[in-house]
Amino acid sequence: MLKVLRPAVTRVMTPLGRALARLGISPDVITVVGTMGVVVSALVFYPRGQLFLGTVVITVFVLADLLDGVLARMTGKGSTWGAFLDSTLDRLGDAAVFSGLILYLVLEDEPEIVLAGVALFCLVAGALVSYAKARAEGLGMTANVGIAERGERLVVVLVAAGLSGLGVPYVLAIGLWLLAAASAVTVVQRMIHVYRQAVVR
Repeated sequence: MLKVLRPAVTRVMTPLGRALARLGISPDVITVVGTMGVVVSALVFYPRGQLFLGTVVITVFVLADLLDGVLARMTGKGSTWGAFLDSTLDRLGDAAVFSGLILYLVLEDEPEIVLAGVALFCLVAGALVSYAKARAEGLGMTANVGIAERGERLVVVLVAAGLSGLGVPYVLAIGLWLLAAASAVTVVQRMIHVYRQAVVR
């Protein structure tokens, strides 16, 4: 889904990328600012129950994940370091989003401990999805398979949190349970994919 949308979003981002390039701002700066914005927004708004406002602000900063790539292509400053920095800080941003939701669920007047546990599982499973791919590539294989890559996981959790903030009942629970299942399936899919490359020749 996101691969289909990415070209359109990139076209929208291109004018802003040109403006930033003229100002001499590097892609790494955009990456860091975007991640810090996500982290601060998730840990400030979500625990206070401001799910819709938090989601809107987080989404603005998440777009920096596309903007840094646009800027890197325009300036020719794409690098191995930039790719490493982007992937590493993506994990930090994801952790902040789920941590904010966990705090919200635990600090409610009527704490939802089970759902907080599901959100924690989503965080761990998401990290495993990313790790499986990175480890496979480090061993000279691929693991670009699965139904819940990082972009899809982020869309699901942000949409669910945002709609919950607007008062839509049960949507956060549904989103987190679906995300937990999809993430677990993706981990298994990637393990099977790597097993076939490593063992089944």
